[in-house]
Amino acid sequence: MAFNKRFLTGLTFAAIVTVLGACGGGDEENGGEEPNGEAGGESAGITIFQSKVEISEQLEAAAAAYTEESGVPVEVIGTTGDDYSQQLQIRLNNQTGPSIFSLQNAEEAERLSSYLYDLNDMEIVGDIAPDMELMMDDRLVGIPYGVEGFGIVYNTEMVDPADIQDYDSFVSTLEDFNAEGINGFGLSSEAYFLIGHISNYPFSIQDDPQAFMEQLTNGEVTLAETEEFQRFGEFMEAIRENTPSPLSTTYDTQVGDFASGQTAMIHQGNWAAGMLDEFEVDFEVGMAPFPLEGNDKLAVGVGSSWAVNAEKEQEEIDAAIEFLNWLHTSDTGKQFIVEDFGFIPALTTIEAGDLDPLSQAVLEASNSGNTIPWSHNYYPANVVTNDFTPAAESFFVNEDMTGDELIENLEAAWQNAAQ
Repeated sequence: MAFNKRFLTGLTFAAIVTVLGACGGGDEENGGEEPNGEAGGESAGITIFQSKVEISEQLEAAAAAYTEESGVPVEVIGTTGDDYSQQLQIRLNNQTGPSIFSLQNAEEAERLSSYLYDLNDMEIVGDIAPDMELMMDDRLVGIPYGVEGFGIVYNTEMVDPADIQDYDSFVSTLEDFNAEGINGFGLSSEAYFLIGHISNYPFSIQDDPQAFMEQLTNGEVTLAETEEFQRFGEFMEAIRENTPSPLSTTYDTQVGDFASGQTAMIHQGNWAAGMLDEFEVDFEVGMAPFPLEGNDKLAVGVGSSWAVNAEKEQEEIDAAIEFLNWLHTSDTGKQFIVEDFGFIPALTTIEAGDLDPLSQAVLEASNSGNTIPWSHNYYPANVVTNDFTPAAESFFVNEDMTGDELIENLEAAWQNAAQ
């Protein structure tokens, strides 16, 4: 299937919230009464099962608010652990699947294709920010929770984004900081913060990233012979030469060193704003594109998307769609998205309110369409943690390894994961 993740996640979190409930309020179990206790017509109840544990209580509150307004029962039941995908598959297989569930990436959408209802006719479709919805061929199968983005997070007192717009200026800036004893650009040792996110760029600036990845898997193209990857190898050499090794740096240390002024720039996403607030930084921060081949766009994506179960009765499907419409169009629903869930809105019709500078940069890029996709959502399963990370670790340990050799190792890692 061909996918277009019009966006995550970043950060994509492997945490879970489960949502189940009784369908068909007003059935025999309810004594033929409406949810408010009054006898009358039936209201199709809906169930929700989703993957972001951090909004569990807030989603329950939203469900209660919707039930109070509409009379339609909505039940949200949480689960523990990081086995959301497995639990969802079990429920779908035994016909106890939820009305609404979340899709974490295109791979999951492909696996669950037969359960995905086409949402193209939803009233909110035209309001989704450019390239942020999840498509399967010509079907819209996922409504984005919200958007997230990453790039170069910089200290505005130390860095002028005009000085990091291409390879030469970026490297010159690193060299200047290095000469001053300052870390010009910080990565950290965790898989996605070491190589997963930064490796997006040479994929994402291809004319058709997904087609390119398919060609790579099929052996029709090579990374070593692709100019964008050759340049990426040169960037990685310059980073290794002019900055401390990231292998002994945790995420907390990476952000902490940036907050204290020991590091001028870090490669991170808007999610770092929370920790920066905890450090009470006394300078302004900004987010700039990583300038591979002159790239001038932030990498913006969607960590999770809402999907509707196509195997339910049409009444329940319609009720599920109505809930999603309410969540994204009513004043109450919008308030939950922005204030309670803490999402950067993925719909241009939702006002974000006061955002931190990093989130504001992501929102502006998303609403304008000035973005590149999260290609890592289309990587072979587990390639970042199992294959790319060891290759990157070897590169930072072995200073004799060239950028070209790093690219060759990444290609070998890709082919190993894709088999």
